[in-house]
Amino acid sequence: MLELRKGVNILQEVSGIRTAEQAEKLFAERLDEANRAKLDRIRNEEARIAIAGAIALVDPESVFVHDGSPEARAHVRRVALERKEEEQLKMPDHTIHFDLPEEQARIVDRTFYIVNPDEKVSVLAKKILRDDALAYVRDYMKGIGKGMPLFVGFYSRGPIGAKAAIPALEITTSAYVTHSADILYRNVYARFDEEVERAGLFFTNVHSQGPNRPEDLPNARVFMDRSWLTTFSTYCTYAGNTLLLKKGNHRFAVDLATYLKVEEELSEHMFITGMTGPGGRKTFFAGAAPSGCGKTTTAMVGTDFIGDDLAQLWIAEDGTLRAINPEQGIFGIIKDVNRESDPYLMKAIREPGSEVIWSNVLVADGVPYWEGSGEELPERGINFQGEWWKGKTDENGKPIPPSHPNARVTVPCTSIGNYNEQLAEDPAGVPVKVITYSGRDADTMPPIVVARSPEEGVVIGASIVSQATATEVGVTGVRRQPWANAPFIPGPLGDYMNAQFKFFGSKKFSNEGRPILAGLNYFLTHEARGGSGKGLLGEKRDVRVWLSWLERFAHGEVKAIETPIGFLPLYEDLRSLFAELIDKDYPRELYDMQFSLYIDNLVARIDLQTEAFRKDENIPELLFEIYDRQKKELLALREKHGAVVPPATLLEEAGGAR
Repeated sequence: MLELRKGVNILQEVSGIRTAEQAEKLFAERLDEANRAKLDRIRNEEARIAIAGAIALVDPESVFVHDGSPEARAHVRRVALERKEEEQLKMPDHTIHFDLPEEQARIVDRTFYIVNPDEKVSVLAKKILRDDALAYVRDYMKGIGKGMPLFVGFYSRGPIGAKAAIPALEITTSAYVTHSADILYRNVYARFDEEVERAGLFFTNVHSQGPNRPEDLPNARVFMDRSWLTTFSTYCTYAGNTLLLKKGNHRFAVDLATYLKVEEELSEHMFITGMTGPGGRKTFFAGAAPSGCGKTTTAMVGTDFIGDDLAQLWIAEDGTLRAINPEQGIFGIIKDVNRESDPYLMKAIREPGSEVIWSNVLVADGVPYWEGSGEELPERGINFQGEWWKGKTDENGKPIPPSHPNARVTVPCTSIGNYNEQLAEDPAGVPVKVITYSGRDADTMPPIVVARSPEEGVVIGASIVSQATATEVGVTGVRRQPWANAPFIPGPLGDYMNAQFKFFGSKKFSNEGRPILAGLNYFLTHEARGGSGKGLLGEKRDVRVWLSWLERFAHGEVKAIETPIGFLPLYEDLRSLFAELIDKDYPRELYDMQFSLYIDNLVARIDLQTEAFRKDENIPELLFEIYDRQKKELLALREKHGAVVPPATLLEEAGGAR
């Protein structure tokens, strides 16, 4: 169980700032008149003590209070350029940021939850005892910002006033981190006190990159204090490690939903997008997928894009599922983004008019380049390893790519052509009708499967698998990715799963408001499905068809085949949608390859998940009951029809479509 305000407050303990009087004294000593005047508009005592504590801890040369004004935003950008944290590119308002070659992704091996004695965390997480974290912060963060500016920013994780939005402080010595926050989050300086009162709490984030040298990276840490909703980040610059408004605060929001808002809210690693259906109907989706598994691409397929990474969900009073995007920008992987598959994003980043921060791509003559762009790459340039030329290798003889696989682009959502700003900024959220879960699955799950019940939908989410991607340092191989949220679940998975079952099974949903839950898989291969070659069975553009079929199924306009793992589409419906939406032939042979049930693979997947979840404590028994039921039904199918069961046989077995 999560207990807030338990144990020593590390920021107060190390800084020595525990009272409002001590904070006022420090402000008088350390802030100039202009910044003191700006800070005086923030009257929340707890926030003022936290800000003073961060100043005393980091000990910067100067303090800049960010009030969200155009002048303040311009100041942040100017300092980022002056301090060489970013460099100007040829396109107006475009800059490039390079992280150290050794820090190109989340440092999962140095990321810890601060815990009290006997406090349990997820088996997928690392933890550090409070006393040990206190010692680290005292030894390594005290005075880490000497000679640097400190930026104090006030942001909202969601539209201001939304039920699930939470205000946060971002306090950092990095102008690049603050610049990123300005693009990705809503500045809430003018209404910070009001939002803290509404939400009942706020998050605090303290970061300093220090000297930013390779030799400091072994001492880099990301700490997340669950009890005090405070993060500490040191000796790193990659935004996934430093902009703790993002994944650090997402973890806190997961905790709050899991323990303090059961059957009320969820905090998920999901895109939010809307699809226009027949008659102009708008249907909204929220979908989970691990990083690097096409989540941004899927979100962009929608006609009404809301967000590509995170979602705060709640059950509204009218019984509908509502969602907001905590962010208002994209911090997206740029690899394989091109005009064919990502036209909206390409227009935003390749044409004038948008503010963009590029990171860890190749730059030649002031122009950024990356792999998979569909554009010709230059022979030479500057990249995340310094000077680069075609054929350059590292000390082990391995070719150095022109851009890092985890190279990113930071861009405001308002620059995306299909972004629905009005709905994205509506505190009421968008009504979500479809929830999807997907990973990188080469051989087992079909492209679409709709859960037969909310409980089986939760199991689809719990059963995601994926290949490791470049978003994490030192992680390789194929692994389980429950709900695509597992890296960001602080507490035991059993607690989180229990909250999922209660939320999606809640009687608070109206009949029309209850969403359908489905699995998506874009990564089946010819090799795994009896075809020739090793390529994928589908294309990126097929995503539009899969989502459009789900949109129609959610409204009862198409039927499906009931199987042990869920409902599958009928061939005729998909063939019509392929022709209508993307002008593509969809042969029956391809349908059979994609939607046949490979029983042995499915049973092996169930066995894998069962064995893994049995190692966790307090996993709801309902999960295993569903796995057992599905396995028995699959084995009965194999006994009757063999190891590979095509859709026509499944349809006959089900007695027709439903």
